[in-house]
Amino acid sequence: MVGLLLTSSCSERRSKTDLGLHSGGNSVVTFAERFRLNRHDGYTRLTILNPWQGASGVNQTWYLVRRGEEIPEGIDQQSIIYVPIRKIICMSSTHLAMAIALNEEASVIGVSGAGFLYETALVNRYEEGLIRDVGYDDNLNKEMIVNLTPDLVMAYGVGGESSGYLGKIRELGIKVLVNADYLETDPLGKAEWLKLFGALYCRETLADSIFDSIAGEYHLVRDFIRDNSTERPAVLLGLPFRDTWFISPGNSYISRMITDAGGNYLWSETNSAATIPMGIENVYLRALKADYWLNPGSANSVNDILAIDMRLKDLPCFRNGNIYNNNKRTNDRGANDYWESGTVKPHLLLKDMVTILHPELFSESDLLYYRKID
Repeated sequence: MVGLLLTSSCSERRSKTDLGLHSGGNSVVTFAERFRLNRHDGYTRLTILNPWQGASGVNQTWYLVRRGEEIPEGIDQQSIIYVPIRKIICMSSTHLAMAIALNEEASVIGVSGAGFLYETALVNRYEEGLIRDVGYDDNLNKEMIVNLTPDLVMAYGVGGESSGYLGKIRELGIKVLVNADYLETDPLGKAEWLKLFGALYCRETLADSIFDSIAGEYHLVRDFIRDNSTERPAVLLGLPFRDTWFISPGNSYISRMITDAGGNYLWSETNSAATIPMGIENVYLRALKADYWLNPGSANSVNDILAIDMRLKDLPCFRNGNIYNNNKRTNDRGANDYWESGTVKPHLLLKDMVTILHPELFSESDLLYYRKID
């Protein structure tokens, strides 16, 4: 995929006779629900849709204009992002994965939480002082951000546009794009945000090619399971926290992947825009039906689980040793690659899940992101 470096549409000089600022240019987005990319002559219109939990009817529009090109008439300067971007601050590990996939890690000059860096190239750049840790939320180092002079800060919103700190960054004259990839409910929809990064870096052709390959591989694995398995093992997710078990709803990203992997998520019938808090006792009763237990939080051993609640040892999935966590690729800094490269490799995450739920089809030694908890 890396070899598919073709001439990007961003690099072409085009006529400005038909800008079509408010219509035309069909979106190239297929699976994602939270953004649209409409490519026009001379620019790309990017629309972020409802970029935080609970948002309704909230759209943010950006115009990506090639450096040195004529600025389309009728566009507010504040809504223009000049591309290709050369310096970016990423506030989430998922954003880093997109830049890495396009061989643009050298553009990353700032991150929020250097301890979450997994990719060796990024860790090295941080240790060399080429990447700075700008802090979190209300504790952002605004002076550092200004001094870094980024072309763009890639943020994420968790409510009301994270109104305080994002607004303050904008007031300093910094472009802030709110990325909503974490709200996507389709694994391929989340990975498709790679196309947004392709537009920002003027690597559209490469991004499209990589994503098409990812989608093709994902569908091959999903269809293979549909054709070669009859059993749908029941799956439990998560781990309780202070007497509360936060359940991923049935319309979530992870629930969709369990279904595609030939599993039956225990709460597949639920629908919610956020995790659902439940008492341990209520979860326990349904968990008695679980064949497998996935993603048990920070647990590295069964003793970590028992330290939370001894009753969990009586679950059949516990007794049978069918507990798997997504922390196999964790470096000595504690960063977990599941949250970094896993974003743009849903086909490999699906393969892991299929290997766990249908061991008769794949060898457990093939697991990449998951490992068995003993």
